[in-house]
Amino acid sequence: MFLKVSRSGGFAGILAAGELDTTAEPDAVRLEQVAARLAGRPPGTGRPQPDRYVYRLELREHAEAEPTELTVAEQDLDQDAAWLLDRVLTQE
Repeated sequence: MFLKVSRSGGFAGILAAGELDTTAEPDAVRLEQVAARLAGRPPGTGRPQPDRYVYRLELREHAEAEPTELTVAEQDLDQDAAWLLDRVLTQE
């Protein structure tokens, strides 16, 4: 699975982005399970709040697949979703 995350907003307004191919990752199963859960049932409204992050997640089953795109607001993240987004952002 190919994951791409961009983060905007926050107090300083600093942008961050990362990409990850889960194929060779030791925690690939967990990454893919959390990503699939998010794609099937995105948390919250996606509406930003002042000084909080907004995440845009793009998932592809393989490189040529059509992407599934989600927008998730920081306040709507659960522990697993926050872990996934952070994991992808720290790749770049």
